[in-house]
Formats: sequence, C-alpha cells, structure tokens
Amino acid sequence: RLRDTPEDICFEATANAIALHPARPLLAAGDVDGDVYLYSYSCTEGENRQLWSSGHHLKSCRDVAFSQDGQKLFTVSKDKAIHVLTVEEGRLETRFPKAHGSALNCVLPIDNHVFATGDDGGGLKVWDLRKGDAILEARQQEEYISAMAVDGNGKILLTASGDGTLGVFNVKRRRFDLLSEPQNGDLTSVVLLKRGRKVACGSSEGTIYLFNWDGFGAASDRFALRAESVDCMVPITDSIVCVGSLDGVIRAVNVLPNRVLGCVGQHPGEPIEQLAVAPGGQLLASCAHDQKVKFWDVSALRGLVVDDYRKKKKKGGPLRALSSKAAGSGEDFFADLRDEAEPAAAGEDGGGGGD
Repeated sequence: RLRDTPEDICFEATANAIALHPARPLLAAGDVDGDVYLYSYSCTEGENRQLWSSGHHLKSCRDVAFSQDGQKLFTVSKDKAIHVLTVEEGRLETRFPKAHGSALNCVLPIDNHVFATGDDGGGLKVWDLRKGDAILEARQQEEYISAMAVDGNGKILLTASGDGTLGVFNVKRRRFDLLSEPQNGDLTSVVLLKRGRKVACGSSEGTIYLFNWDGFGAASDRFALRAESVDCMVPITDSIVCVGSLDGVIRAVNVLPNRVLGCVGQHPGEPIEQLAVAPGGQLLASCAHDQKVKFWDVSALRGLVVDDYRKKKKKGGPLRALSSKAAGSGEDFFADLRDEAEPAAAGEDGGGGGD
C-alpha cells in the first residue's frame, strides 16, 4: 500500500541527529547512546529497512552528515571524536579520536575532502581528509557552536553560537573574518536564503534574525515567531524555511515578506531536535524526544506564493495545517497556537548591541 509519506521510524533511544542522503532514499540517525543507524525509507507500507548500525561512539552522537558525493557519513559525538563511515556498509574508515578539546556538537561537509566541526566551547576546526588533519582552527565564540552553513563556492563558512553571535570564516584563506553583534538568546541554526543573498539565524528566544550577505556585523531584520524557541531550521525553497521548536511543532515560515504560513507537522509536546529535507524537496524528516523519526509531505510549500499584502486575520486562530498529517483542525491541543507573528518594534532592526 502506498502512503503519502514513509512510516515513522522508531528508535530505542532518543535520536539527536538525522541526515537524508543527497541522492538516494536513505536516512542516517545518531542517538543519545552514541549509536549510528542507516535506514532506507519508502512510501510503500512496511518498506522502511535498517541497513546497518554502528556503535563506535562512547557517548551521545550529536550530529550526522553525508558527504556531498553521498559515499561517506560523518558523525560527531560528545566523546570528542569524529568518525567517517562508508555509507554502503557502515565501515569505520577514518577516526579522529580527540578531535577537539570539548565535546563536539556539529559537523558540516564543505566539499568531498574538506569538512568543518564545532564544539561546546566555541571551537571551530576545518579538516582536510587528504591531509588527515585540521587546516583551520579558531575559537572566536564563547559558547557552543550550534550550527554551520557554507556558501555555494565552499569559501565562506558561517557558525551560529550559543553566545548569540554569528561567526564568519574564510575557508579558502583559512582565516577568521568577523563576528556579528550578539543577538538576544542563543543562536541555534543558520541557513542561506534568497539565492545566498540573505542569511537567517534561529534563536532560543523564538526569533529569526536576518543578515545581508555583505553585512554580517548587525542583523538587517528580525522576525519574532509565537513559538517558544527556534531550535532547528531547514530551507525548503529560496524564501521558505521549516522551523522546529521546543513545543514540538514544525512551522513553515516565509522570509521577506515575513509570515508564519502554518504547521507542517508535530511531535506533540516533544522538543524537535533536528530537521532534514530529502532531495527534490518533497519530504521533510524530523526527530524529537519521542524516539521517533517522522516524515512530512512538504511538496505543497514549493508552490506557495506569499503576497506582500497582509490579510487581517482573526487573532488566536489555530495554525493552518499545511500537510495531511499536520494537526490543524482546531479540535486538539494545537488550537491555542497563534500564527500571528509579532512585528519587530520600530527601530529595532540592528543587532542587540551592548547589554
């Protein structure tokens, strides 16, 4: 039987991290016990399969990422180790045991040989697998590196940090460029939008901060969601991102004009850990504290055109359901969610300067 989306994948421990393969229907997940899994997923009922698992990490696996050619899987852990596994059989190919001085938090492949890692102490390293070592080391931020993004040329690397700053590094020249002003709350996520001309950062305060590509010193705009937090964020189109929050709701948000479009899905009452988009942008996967990976059909978002004109809405209505599995009928506990975004206060489009 065919379904709109693959069935949920259930884990024995909470999955912290998920990644979807760039070309094939494969999902990698890392859990709090340090185990890493590879699944094939399918919209045919009963066709999800575990292909392999790897228990090489001694502590929680915090992030997983496929290489751009899809042949390797990078995993990083609280145990300070980086592992590079083969996607085909899950064989441990390369290991950097004490890669950082602090627990590792995130990993980002930049090209097929170069990748970046960020740790709990604000440390960043860029590695080259051909050299077997780090080619750039920096500690410019004071708190954990929560997320990273890189431009299409693999030249400029952006790091979001718990200290509220966005870090800018030049990978090609192997140097630190600049740090933004600190924003309110921890920066939790960073994505490129508008063909790379805009950068959006999510924060623990439930605000999305926007930066111009050539103006990383201060935020150009801010957009407060009526959500407890923005914990993770993935781009679906050039203007639309999906955002996961502490309240377990996955919202679709349009950037410039700034609108909350509605609810794509939910893990009721369970904080969303990570989101991942399948190649083609039709499917979104999410993992949360309920030990499940769920899949959502986001194909409708690709056709949405958001008008500059803002219609007057009844305040307090439920979030609009944007997928068949999204709770949006208003008869459930999501009914009290607001989809009104709070406009930024006038004159507040700079960064949050001194305290």
